[in-house]
Amino acid sequence: MKVLPLSAAVAAVLAMGALMPAAAQSAKEPAMSAPTPVDAHQWLEDVEGERQLAWVRERNAVSNKALADNAEFRQLEADLLAILNSDAKIPGVYKMGDYYYNFWQDKQHERGIWRRTTLAEYRKPNPQWETVLDLDALNRAEGENWVWHGASCLRPAYTRCLIALSRGGADADVTREFDLASKTFVEGGFFRPEAKGSLGWIDENTVFVQTDFGAGSLTDSGYPRQTKIWKRGTPLASAELVFEGKPTDMYISAFRDDTPGYERDFVSNTVAFYNNELYLRGQDGSLTKVDVPNSVEKGVHREWLTLEPRQDWTVGGKTYKAGSYLVANFNDWMAGKREPVVLFEPSENSSLASAVWTRNHLVLNVLEDVKNKLTVLTPTANGWQRSAFVGAPDIGTVNVGAVDSDESDALWMTASGYTTPTTLYLAEIGKQPEALKTMPRFFNADDLQVEQHFATSKDGTRVPYFIVHKQGMALDGRNPTLLYGYGGFEISLTPGYSGTIGKGWLEKGGVYVVANIRGGGEYGPRWHQAALKQNRHKAYEDFAAVAQDLVARNITRPAHLGVQGGSNGGLLTGNMLTQYPELFGAVVIQVPLLDMRRYNQLLAGASWMAEYGNPDKPEEWAYIQKFSPYHLFDASRNYPPVLITTSTRDDRVHPGHARKMAALMESANKNVLYYENIEGGHGGAANNAQRAHMTALVYAFLWNALSKK
Repeated sequence: MKVLPLSAAVAAVLAMGALMPAAAQSAKEPAMSAPTPVDAHQWLEDVEGERQLAWVRERNAVSNKALADNAEFRQLEADLLAILNSDAKIPGVYKMGDYYYNFWQDKQHERGIWRRTTLAEYRKPNPQWETVLDLDALNRAEGENWVWHGASCLRPAYTRCLIALSRGGADADVTREFDLASKTFVEGGFFRPEAKGSLGWIDENTVFVQTDFGAGSLTDSGYPRQTKIWKRGTPLASAELVFEGKPTDMYISAFRDDTPGYERDFVSNTVAFYNNELYLRGQDGSLTKVDVPNSVEKGVHREWLTLEPRQDWTVGGKTYKAGSYLVANFNDWMAGKREPVVLFEPSENSSLASAVWTRNHLVLNVLEDVKNKLTVLTPTANGWQRSAFVGAPDIGTVNVGAVDSDESDALWMTASGYTTPTTLYLAEIGKQPEALKTMPRFFNADDLQVEQHFATSKDGTRVPYFIVHKQGMALDGRNPTLLYGYGGFEISLTPGYSGTIGKGWLEKGGVYVVANIRGGGEYGPRWHQAALKQNRHKAYEDFAAVAQDLVARNITRPAHLGVQGGSNGGLLTGNMLTQYPELFGAVVIQVPLLDMRRYNQLLAGASWMAEYGNPDKPEEWAYIQKFSPYHLFDASRNYPPVLITTSTRDDRVHPGHARKMAALMESANKNVLYYENIEGGHGGAANNAQRAHMTALVYAFLWNALSKK
């Protein structure tokens, strides 16, 4: 087992869910700051109040009547559900011991089953699976609405597991000990009550625990600021403190690296996204900080310390470029030796997408103008040798992941494109990959083509974007076009196959566009950092430039151009609505941030201040208010039709953002529809039926708005 770079480790935790009781989903009290105008819609921040939920249900009914009450919608919803429930999808697996595990949802398993098989079976077109845990059966037995959040099993036997389950899909979850041999939960075993947090194995009788321990135990972001050691058979309250962070930190955790021969314990303090500390914990409980700046991403694999500077970094008399990938011997570094080796250095058009270790090799996945290129590096007595990755596809998005980095050089490799169904390969370094499974064609792509173009942003920056359209498309400005983006947290958008996009949009004749704007990670840390805080406007200028380029190419025009984005992408499309309404004919805003005056006081909002700034500081609010859609809204302006969606159970981005914006627009008699799924968490839906319904609402809204003018 390797220790992930801290950003990846934290991202995994945040994606699984974590850290504040679901009962505490209402807004936190605001910090002391300059007085702000009374918010007439702030009452909607009470997430589960009866009056508030009545307001939600009224608007859900209106949206369903406007969009879903017709045969065409019902057919689209059924088509999307069939794709989501398809038994022909690729079941992604991960190896534990002799088995390969998968979590699966389909028509018969609405909440899903955790199951396993052997590699020999998995190679077959229709493997025989052994069910380990049936969530639908569990929910019926317990009268619950559990949603799967993952499992961690103790090696080498892999018989005891820590399973995380969320009510309705919220980030907050419970952790329960599970016996793989009997396929039952362990009576009297480890149990972490519902909160944002996690458990991690140390040995069969000991775990690291991060959770809500009561008053003062959470950060301002609502995540654990304490990590403790908990012994089997003792009360959780008696767990021994290992490390405590500051309230202003983001997330504290501890974990064991159980790689045979390299067993070590670490404590991580994530101060903010891409700002972290790593400590080696000695057998006596002492903590030794890994002496590396907080802005450098740190990871450990066997004897190697991996280092990814996010800013130019001078150490040992040399300067290393931001976005590089460096390695050093871990023990030598801890002893004071400072001689990292550069394995990757970015260029103007390249960045590192991932670095994946196998038992004897390292595979670097580099993006060159948002296109993947794989290289194999091998440590030898004479330094690191480089070689090409045999059999990697030349087109499409390619990703790799280790099958078992402690024991073999095997890799999972996936290749995918907007019009090319995903193929899963089993690859061995130096050999031709073996194609194991290919996703079926969920839509007709025979007459589709994919292009990459570059728009020029306001400050002259070249902004790449991908466009998918029918061959022979008429350049008459009348093509219904959907522009999608994100532009935050160094997340890259690369081409990938989506049956729902294909069936719901492309097959009908729509044009689909993905913009690789600043704030993302397509060109590494510099691309992300170019749109932080006071420079946030550059992400929006990039997105607007792509919209304008589509019009300049006569592909579409504003009446036929729609935008869609969720979470940070919802903030993006909220700014398209309020700053560039003349560019668009329809706007979709999903699980969004919109009230940037209060975002840091709502749920996990404080954890994003490194991205957006602190609105409680007048000098920072001065620029934040310039990209706060809730405050930029002007009742006197004309706006295109808007669909806003969110989830009641989203305990990461508060549903109050979406609710208040819809209410604000309604109060000005603007054309706005609102839909809030009562379950679903930050993903918006808890099962495939909910996903199909919400996706169909989006495509029905967009097609109605963009295709009939």
